[in-house]
Amino acid sequence: MAFEPPRRLVRALGETAPGDGWLEKLPEAAGQAVALRESTVERVQMPGGRSSLVVLIRRADGSPAVLKLAPPRFRPEAERAALAHWGGLGAVQLLDEPVTEGVLLLERLHPDVSVRSLPEAKALLEAAGTLRRLWVEPPGDGSAHVFETVAERTARQAETMRATAEADAADLVRAALTAREELLVAPPEARLLHGTFRQSKVLAGERSPWLAVGPDPVVGECAFDLARLVRDRVEDLIASPSGAAITRRRVKRLAESLDVDQERLRGWTLFRAVESGVRARRVGRVQDSELLLEFAGWL
Repeated sequence: MAFEPPRRLVRALGETAPGDGWLEKLPEAAGQAVALRESTVERVQMPGGRSSLVVLIRRADGSPAVLKLAPPRFRPEAERAALAHWGGLGAVQLLDEPVTEGVLLLERLHPDVSVRSLPEAKALLEAAGTLRRLWVEPPGDGSAHVFETVAERTARQAETMRATAEADAADLVRAALTAREELLVAPPEARLLHGTFRQSKVLAGERSPWLAVGPDPVVGECAFDLARLVRDRVEDLIASPSGAAITRRRVKRLAESLDVDQERLRGWTLFRAVESGVRARRVGRVQDSELLLEFAGWL
């Protein structure tokens, strides 16, 4: 079959790295990955994600599985290492396969059923419970692993924020950068984190009700991971007349339920929201940027 990349993926990759050639090579790479595993293609997942092509397949023995192909800049080998370390506990299972760079063979979950489909309070509860299971010691001695640290990742993000933020976001950027500097002075723990966790990254499964997918793993404190979950359904928060109060209660509730320091969670939520807002504006997603920066102002 022809592996036409979803428009959502094409648009997202055009924002982040236009002209790197990965999309042009994708149909051939996908065909080779399927043939190497003697698989039968059912369909390409639509609308799909912003960083990878997801193909639903049947393996040679008839069992369902997923092929995921991602460009190097989205660190698929780090994802492979994290999934192998979790071993299916709280996350999608990495299946045995001929190892191909940039290609992951994964267990089939229910791709159209995420925690986000639940009522908000239940969704947050289930997502938080899933996230807790992922917070384990990193492999090796704490330094001998392939993962970025929170300090390293946020250093790159902070540098870009300083260079690209527009004047009307200057106060928020300063607050976010100050929060980061203070948070990095004495982090309370170093755990393997999902890195990009939110409700839509938790899918229904067969061997477990909910399993996380699509990590961009990083090693650092748990509050950094939980911060992205705080702003889930940000468009609903902004639309609510009590959005600011709901956000503050959410920070408190999530911090208490996962034994995370509330002020550290607030600080990382501020940094991550401002970073995402500045990045969204930089690539032309003005409405997303406005929502994120308004949300950050509540913190």
